[in-house]
Amino acid sequence: MANEEQLSILKQGVEVWNKWVSKFRSDNSVSPVQIGTDYFKVNDDNDKSRVAVNKDAKQKKRHSENTKSKDRLSFSFTGEPRIPNIDLSGAFLSYTDLNGVDFGEANLIKTNLNEADLRRAKLRIANLREARLIKTKLNFADMRGANLREANLLGANLQGADLRSADLSGADLLGADLSDANLMGAKLERANLIGAKLVAADLRSTKLSGADMSEADLRKANLSNSNLSRASLVGTSIDGATISGSSVYAINVWDLKGDFAEQVDLIITPDIVPIITVDNIKVAQFIYLILNNEELRSVIDTLTSKSILILGRFSPAERKATLDTLKDKLREYKLLPIVFDFDRPTDRDFTETIKTLAGLSYFVIADVTNPKSSPLELQAMVPDYQIPFVPIIQEGESPFAMMVDLQKKYKWVLNTVSYDSQETLMKVLKPLIIDPAMQKRQELRLIKAQEPEVISGKEYLAKGKK
Repeated sequence: MANEEQLSILKQGVEVWNKWVSKFRSDNSVSPVQIGTDYFKVNDDNDKSRVAVNKDAKQKKRHSENTKSKDRLSFSFTGEPRIPNIDLSGAFLSYTDLNGVDFGEANLIKTNLNEADLRRAKLRIANLREARLIKTKLNFADMRGANLREANLLGANLQGADLRSADLSGADLLGADLSDANLMGAKLERANLIGAKLVAADLRSTKLSGADMSEADLRKANLSNSNLSRASLVGTSIDGATISGSSVYAINVWDLKGDFAEQVDLIITPDIVPIITVDNIKVAQFIYLILNNEELRSVIDTLTSKSILILGRFSPAERKATLDTLKDKLREYKLLPIVFDFDRPTDRDFTETIKTLAGLSYFVIADVTNPKSSPLELQAMVPDYQIPFVPIIQEGESPFAMMVDLQKKYKWVLNTVSYDSQETLMKVLKPLIIDPAMQKRQELRLIKAQEPEVISGKEYLAKGKK
């Protein structure tokens, strides 16, 4: 619990408190502070943090995990553990004006600071574990080495804050603003950074393993040499950000917004194996998959022997019902349906998308009932991919004019199968669609495996002379 005498001094205002703290420190030149089971004191040496720690009275040495000497932090261990003298733990300080307050080395465990004004506050190596800091103003606060494990910083304003070497593991920073903040060497493992604003933040050598940065704004942020293993970047804005030298093993990357300014030497392997690097985060997962033969073999087998691409227009209710029935029936035969609905709006060149999917599929089922885009897409795909194409059509409809030409010209375009109902389509699916497509696939494999004959011009001429 908070020291009531100290709390009463704080209530007299920031100026009175800071004068008391200054006198308190002059009377106690060395005041180690307990953080969890560790004890710290901090000295300045050319603006580099030197932290003294003694744990269980045994001398231990730790080294920074930073890979570049210019970002390296130096640690030494000395001193005896003592109970911290500034104790405001569990105090209720919500909505309090604490602009410029000196809370350095203070014990603020579970202190409620929701929506307090802590701009330019001094919180160096303060213990804020499990503290409540919802929507708190922490602009330009000095929080170097602070313990913020499991703290609630939801929506907090940390613009320009100095959080070097701070521990924010498990902290909730959902929607927090960390623009221009310095988090070099900080620890944000398993932190919730969903929607957090980290524009131009200095995150060099930061531990972000397991952190969720989905929808976060990382534009122009510097994450060089950071640990991003198992982190989640889904829908994250990364335009102009730098992640060179970072560990991206098992990272979850989807729908990134923008382009990295620099992304070289990304480490795609875990710590226990030799380092392998790539220069693009979007291909990091794929390259790692290639290196793990068993996983790659499984993926290739799944795609080339089970994936069936279904093309068509499925917007009316009855067409959607046909599609759903077709997908379910294909799954009964242990096949993997991949659907491309031409009526779905898109802002991409979906011709290229379909061609990519077709190249990964075992065969293609193209429903040409009431076609719109499908004729164009089929004409773009069929000449380039020697895989079976099976056109299907509802009775009463006519195939588009070029369909017959495709069937005559390319042997891998099978006969069109008509159906008058879903029931009929399901009954003929295997004998008229799946079986012929698989047979054609085998024929194409044999043709591709054949070695072309080499005609000897010399022998021809020799025969001609005889």
